[in-house]
Parts: sequence; structure tokens; C-alpha cells
Amino acid sequence: MQTNPLEFAVQPTSGVPIYRQLMDQVRSLVSSGRLKPGDRLPSVRQMAAELEVNMMTVSKAYTRLEADGVLERERGLGMRVPEATSRDAAAAPKASVAERQQELKPIADELATRAWQLKLTDAQTLDVVRQVLKDRKS
Repeated sequence: MQTNPLEFAVQPTSGVPIYRQLMDQVRSLVSSGRLKPGDRLPSVRQMAAELEVNMMTVSKAYTRLEADGVLERERGLGMRVPEATSRDAAAAPKASVAERQQELKPIADELATRAWQLKLTDAQTLDVVRQVLKDRKS
């Protein structure tokens, strides 16, 4: 299975380098199980075109993920999530729900601060989040 590049999103003004944003998203997709062993990522060219970023940025993210063992390169086929051996699977369980929720905390904090600055109520802020989640599913 190949992942659709539209499942990735970058924020050029976030202050976090784009290659780092891509790395974090791939790690999250792998730890959550959305990207499974054997799944292929979009080619560097395809990902760069879809996200409107430089190909070298995507290449840098992929290369670092390969060096960390998160991805592996298959000559002529691109990058994929490595097949886990039974030993690897036992040694590296998926991140727990609590750990994955903790990963969202800085983003939620940023959202709460911005909502306060815009003088939005908790209910109004949650309405925005629900709408975004609904749009994401469709």
C-alpha cells in the first residue's frame, strides 16, 4: 500500500523545519500503525510536488528516517516501512494511546492560546476542532 501524500501537511510558518515536520509525521503514522510494515511512501518527487516543497527537503527527511531505521530504501521502488521480525515486534511495541495523546499536547496548547487571543469560548474552539476532524474523514 502506498500512502497518499495528502495525508501529510506542512506549515512553512510554524518555525519547525519542514523536513522535521515530515519526519515527525512519518514517525507518528508508524507508531500509530497507520503505516504498516511493507507500506510504501510517496516518491520524493511526488511528495515534494503535492506539498509544494523542495525535493531536497523530502529527501533529507527520508534519509534521516532511513538512518534511524524507521524507513528502508528499496532500490528502484523508493522508501517503505521495514518488515518487522518477530524479535523487533516484541522489542518495539506501538506507542500507547497516552503517549500519542501526549504528542498532541504542544499543538493543543498552541490552539488554546490562539483561541483565547481570538476571544473564542471553549465550545466555539471545540466546534472548530470537530469540523476539522469531520472534514478530514470525508
